[in-house]
Amino acid sequence: MVHAAGVDIIEVGRVKQVIDRWGERFLRRVFTPWEIAYCQEKKLPQFSFAARFAAKEATLKAIGRGLSGGVRWTSIEVVADRTGSPSIRLGQKIQRLVGEKEIKISMSHTKEYAVAVALLVDRESYTRNL
Repeated sequence: MVHAAGVDIIEVGRVKQVIDRWGERFLRRVFTPWEIAYCQEKKLPQFSFAARFAAKEATLKAIGRGLSGGVRWTSIEVVADRTGSPSIRLGQKIQRLVGEKEIKISMSHTKEYAVAVALLVDRESYTRNL
């Protein structure tokens, strides 16, 4: 069962400008070491960074909360699941808020925009219906 959805869209150029201006300071504040390494391996890393930023925003919207109470950008990590599809790994504090539910994510980008959709779903019913 889907409990909530979150959507976010961001300009890729805006993310590139922030990275160019703030560099590692911005990257370490928003992304985990794994995410930074993954994105920096890409020929045009700004697309991967932008899509992951949108995924984190969409996840916060689906959960229905912002960054407070110990929840940080790095509390949400976008990783690849066993099929290579994007998947969300939550830190302990934010996982407690989600409980037995989980986040399913979809991301995409064009030359100008990155977009992500996050669904807060029941873990058991989602996998059972596949």
